[in-house]
Amino acid sequence: MYKIIKKGLSVMSYANPDIKTFLELAKPVLNNQNFNKSAQNTQHGQTSVYEHSLAVAYYSYRWAIKLGLTEHLDELVRGALLHDFFLYDWHDKSHSRLHGFHHPFTALKNAKKEFSLSPREQDIIRKHMFPLTLVPYKYKESALVSIVDKFCAAYEIAAKYQLPFAIEPAI
Repeated sequence: MYKIIKKGLSVMSYANPDIKTFLELAKPVLNNQNFNKSAQNTQHGQTSVYEHSLAVAYYSYRWAIKLGLTEHLDELVRGALLHDFFLYDWHDKSHSRLHGFHHPFTALKNAKKEFSLSPREQDIIRKHMFPLTLVPYKYKESALVSIVDKFCAAYEIAAKYQLPFAIEPAI
């Protein structure tokens, strides 16, 4: 998936049948100018915030289907895409060293400015860093995105350092 993201979304539409559905659900966020600016900031390793958010959304979407959590796929995809919508380079020393604790709230504030969010989408964004954010998930989709986010981050960091367990997640 990461290789496909790096090549561009147009390639994704041909990769497999449910990518088309995923892209339809993701389109409102993917067409947002500020979301696209997240490609300029590094998230983990050599992965941009844009690439990371897209991977988290896609893998969350795929796992939701596998787990039968299909009733709120649109909210899951939007919440996952916006979970790191903080719009700054967190590696810059001018930002708080407590980025992990604060960025979900910044992401939610920014997302509310750009989109009309459901309570489920807000919960996904606000609680994706649980247990750092202290308050547990209200929705299954929030828990799923949080778990997938941690797996994607681990992969991205391992890939940067070429660790032997840097194997791209598969579904």
